Amino acid sequence: MRIFFRRRVLPAGLVLLVANPVSAAELDVTVRPANGALRENVENYIGELGDRSEQELLRYSRVAQTQAEKALQALGYYNGTIETEVVAGETPRLRVSVRPGEPVRLRDITVRVDGPAAQMKAFRVPRNRLKAGAILNHGVYESAKQQILNQASRYGYFDGRFVKQRLAVDPAENAADVELVFESGPRYLLGDVSFEGDSPFDPDLLARMVPFEPGTPYDSELIADLNQAMQSSGYFEGVRVDANPANADQQRIPVAVQLATRDPRTLGLGLGFSTDVGPRMRFDFRRHWVNPQGHSYGIETELSAPRQNVGLWYDVPLDPPLTDKMRYAAGYQYEEIANRDSLSKLLTVGPEWHRKLPNGWQRVWSLKWRHEQYELGDDSGTSTLLMPGVAYSFLRSDNRIDPSRGYRLEFELAAAKSGVLSDADLVHANATLKGLTTLADRHRFLGRVQVGGNWTDEYTNVPPSLRYFAGGDQSVRGYDYQSLSPTNSNGDRIGGRYQLALSAEYQYQIAEKWRVASFVDQGNSFNSLDFPTLKSSVGLGVRWVSPVGPIRVDLAHPLDSEGGVRLHFSMGPEL
Repeated sequence: MRIFFRRRVLPAGLVLLVANPVSAAELDVTVRPANGALRENVENYIGELGDRSEQELLRYSRVAQTQAEKALQALGYYNGTIETEVVAGETPRLRVSVRPGEPVRLRDITVRVDGPAAQMKAFRVPRNRLKAGAILNHGVYESAKQQILNQASRYGYFDGRFVKQRLAVDPAENAADVELVFESGPRYLLGDVSFEGDSPFDPDLLARMVPFEPGTPYDSELIADLNQAMQSSGYFEGVRVDANPANADQQRIPVAVQLATRDPRTLGLGLGFSTDVGPRMRFDFRRHWVNPQGHSYGIETELSAPRQNVGLWYDVPLDPPLTDKMRYAAGYQYEEIANRDSLSKLLTVGPEWHRKLPNGWQRVWSLKWRHEQYELGDDSGTSTLLMPGVAYSFLRSDNRIDPSRGYRLEFELAAAKSGVLSDADLVHANATLKGLTTLADRHRFLGRVQVGGNWTDEYTNVPPSLRYFAGGDQSVRGYDYQSLSPTNSNGDRIGGRYQLALSAEYQYQIAEKWRVASFVDQGNSFNSLDFPTLKSSVGLGVRWVSPVGPIRVDLAHPLDSEGGVRLHFSMGPEL
């Protein structure tokens, strides 16, 4: 590496200026031929010059030379030429001119992992990061070493070590040889899990939350999963998991879990607003456990102008207790439907079996007894239905609150049989599909499809709560909430047998938390599948990403009516 120093002589008239205060000195790095990575590395190695005077820069130039040399070598340039020059003026400047020369290239490469880790598919050997003929980069070399060490730590090869680690550089030949050989040693195992602290729970319940069996090969992800399982149970306010290899006995690591139990009762009160139901208030009470087996119960209420409801539930954890449970639920709902064209007073009672399947789908079997008093236009009546049902849902998303890509699938099916605690034969089914993708960080595309239907011989016996009404914030924007519906002879909206709603939306991010949107919606509820008439609307909107999810303000114009622009306000995750 050839280094040259150049000292510029100051004019006599400028000598007095040295004693005066000066502004911060500047660094000017030039690389020929141009190489942005080299220039940035030289700047980083030299660092800030501070308020050095011209004379101080002259003394510092030797240090800058050395740092520039290290910066070049770090990126594989061992035969460069470096010149420095100090320029006088109100703002002193240190100029560094670099001619990097020919780079050192990798020649003979050996990267190998020996021992049991060599047979493990998940243990990746970073051979592709160090290729013969590539320019030497010390950062890549160190990163390859660190990648091996990180994997050894994750997968429990705590006795592993490098038996060979050599980087030999020959500047005269512009060549470098690499030899990395890692001996993994045996893989440690996870031992017994013990629980400490003021936990009031049955040890069997806690054991069923552990996502691994004793004797499972060590994986730090399993320790993270155990911590997450305890946190998400809702039973604890503090969790600490200790799996220290230093405590291992014959390569088996004992796992100690320190637990701090949370307050067993919580109260919640929420206020909201949407153009569908106007202002609404939500209240909930939850008892997180009532016994050592982890049973819990709660009460939820929601109040708005068109709808008021109260629900009670009692949960019994199953196996595994974090995802599977038996819920016994009851609820009462009073609702004015389709702008008071219909009225429903609904009582529901019945159990639900919740289970998360191995493929990630959520499944709920249910048996609901529904008793409903209603006024449907100029008609009124009472409906009683015993409806066994099943629901499946699947969510894949990169963020729970504000995802950039993902999709949600929901399907539900329920049925009733006349004479079996039911007034009618009925099959009721719904499906919802939502998708979201983002291109180039700013361009977001959302799609939604909703379909539903009732199949029965006596449609007049289907109560309003199971009929379909389209229109509103979550259906076809531009139309009033539940305003799209078949009507009776008096013009009262009485709900349809079927529903279809489609939506396509484009959003563009204009700031970190702000987006503008354009959309087209289409849909309706109807009684016949023969060429149903779909209502359409278009609109523009604004999105603000709040801590609880996007808040949406839309202006939508219906294309199939004489109505004007309608304002829609809603909030919550988009999937």
